[in-house]
Amino acid sequence: MTDPTLGASLRGAVDLSSLRNRPAPAAPGEEAPAGAGAAVPSLVLDVTDDTFPQVLELSRTVPVVVDLWAEWCGPCKQLSPILEKVVVELGGRVVLAKVDVDANPQLSQAFRAQSIPMVVALVAGQPVPMFTGAVPEQQVREVFAQLLQLAAQNGVTGSATVDGEAPQEAPAEPPLPPLHAEAFAAIEEGDYARAVAAYEQALLENPRDAEARAGLGQVRLLDRVQGVDLQAARAAAASAPQDVAAQFTVADLDLAGGHVEDAYGRLLDLFAQLPADERTPVRERLLELFALVGDADPRVIAARGRLASLLF
Repeated sequence: MTDPTLGASLRGAVDLSSLRNRPAPAAPGEEAPAGAGAAVPSLVLDVTDDTFPQVLELSRTVPVVVDLWAEWCGPCKQLSPILEKVVVELGGRVVLAKVDVDANPQLSQAFRAQSIPMVVALVAGQPVPMFTGAVPEQQVREVFAQLLQLAAQNGVTGSATVDGEAPQEAPAEPPLPPLHAEAFAAIEEGDYARAVAAYEQALLENPRDAEARAGLGQVRLLDRVQGVDLQAARAAAASAPQDVAAQFTVADLDLAGGHVEDAYGRLLDLFAQLPADERTPVRERLLELFALVGDADPRVIAARGRLASLLF
């Protein structure tokens, strides 16, 4: 799913200091000048624990998207070609750094890659969350658009060119459908109710619009967690273990924060404790949260299995 905290620094959650080696952080005002360029062997790089410092330095000129994957990971094989396609189409405005977590334990530990695929961006040497799990191509494009805006706000507006190739102008991206564009603009403004309305209208006009359905689930989650005090929510849930609304709030916060298994476990425990005639809202919320992460994700598969065992 897309990470609802895109644009917020992961400083404190992800510590890349041990991987920097020699490159020193840029001082305020020392970002790469607008239009700066960087020569790279390819727009899609295979990165290791040893070569990662160069990638951090590259991110001062052009945003770098880090794809944490593994050979055994089925969803990774679905997502990686989409990431590569979008990066190539952007013509050097973004570089993709692929990290095999099995072969690079330092990076896996630094990014706290508890589940993969996990996609994180680097902007001016700082990590920025993007999403975990396989997501549709349109969703990838929307998140990349947000990343480019964030990079520009931090003075990272350069581009990368492949060694030996002349710089090419990035092709114009096809415009979003009007209602998708309306939802996207509303999300950027923090007006989640307007984004919900736009996606709902898109689904009324085309019930098969998978991107609108995925976007609607995500923005509903954003709307529910906006402004919620995490500590107060956890205290309320702890004091009332069978209060459905209180447990829903903490599960939403856990999912939004990337603690997928905690969110599912909380709701499954609640489902198991409730009388049969009170379980339906919990089951419906679980199905909604499953859809946000994706049916192929092993955490969803495990949670679905437990839900089935509780139903029968």
